[in-house]
Amino acid sequence: MSSLAWDVLRMIPRRPFQFKEVVTQAWFFASVTVLPTALVSIPFGAVIALQLGALTKQIGAQSFTGAASALAIIQQASPLITALLVAGAGGSAMCADIGARKIRDEIDALEVMGVSATHRLVVPRVLGAMVVAVLLNGVVSVVGVLGGYFFNVVVQGGTPGAYLAGFNALAQLPDLWISEFKALLYGFVAGVVAAYRGLNPPAGPKGVGDAVNQAVVITFLLLFLINVVLTAIYLGVVPAKGT
Repeated sequence: MSSLAWDVLRMIPRRPFQFKEVVTQAWFFASVTVLPTALVSIPFGAVIALQLGALTKQIGAQSFTGAASALAIIQQASPLITALLVAGAGGSAMCADIGARKIRDEIDALEVMGVSATHRLVVPRVLGAMVVAVLLNGVVSVVGVLGGYFFNVVVQGGTPGAYLAGFNALAQLPDLWISEFKALLYGFVAGVVAAYRGLNPPAGPKGVGDAVNQAVVITFLLLFLINVVLTAIYLGVVPAKGT
């Protein structure tokens, strides 16, 4: 899997660059992930806002509800929701497509003709997953923050000014950059894992189905591990606003 990831990075600048195929794959990923991602981000933002709103009310820190909920959504929830949907919806379809090509010997036929399957099939799909992950992360951030704002102000009786002032007091631009970087890396990992399992399906009639299941599970495990590492590095390197 690591070798495939290195091959993908090495072949990205190789000519000819398949721009049309990248756009096609990005559109496919977007078509299967945009609506589920938006629908998941609304309750996610609501749960975070309701929980943090109740907690800050107990300790008398209602003015920081907006900052806490928005930072939690932007830094953690948005890239994770994006990654799970990209891996669960787009990655599984990608793995099934490549796996079906593998069992029909299309991959071997490409190699016989001297065409690199990694450059022809994997690179455009991985780039498409990365592009869609970054764009979806922005959508989730906006929808999640708006959902948190609505539930905090309307349901819990908070004030709009306090919500926005708290967000402005603690949030900073690097929070958005780390969120987008996480989404970019998650899209890369999801694409590489899906491609690897699709290129190496288990033998037998259930091979492709088992490969899809393995790809989703492995991707989820890797994404949560990467999230812990990146969050620890970010909190140690970037100082909090106001310190």
